[in-house]
Amino acid sequence: MVAHFRMSDLGAFSYYLGIEVRQGKEVLMLFYHLSMAECKPCVTPMEKGLKLTKASTTAKVDATIYQSIVRGLRYLVHTRPDITFAVGYVSRFTEDLREDHWAAVKRLLRYVKGTVDHGIVFPKTG
Repeated sequence: MVAHFRMSDLGAFSYYLGIEVRQGKEVLMLFYHLSMAECKPCVTPMEKGLKLTKASTTAKVDATIYQSIVRGLRYLVHTRPDITFAVGYVSRFTEDLREDHWAAVKRLLRYVKGTVDHGIVFPKTG
């Protein structure tokens, strides 16, 4: 027995799983928005030559906030491939969190703040 499903066209959509979808005549663009009104933007997601380690001796930080932000950033990677490496790097340090790990995440958030207009563009073809 084969089940048949009928799909109806509900028209253009503007949000899907928290991702904003903008549709034009020739492109489809995806954006993910974070609210970071108070932070100062920066132009790179990580400091050049940044070396983080699990053996850090800087002060400990609250793991709950760090882990929550990193989870959100991992979701954001779906529309922002430019932060994939940095998010993967800070994701390695979710157990014994230290001030230098937190500083790296804050810089990444500041980069996202400065590039909120970045997203993925899919040209419509054929």
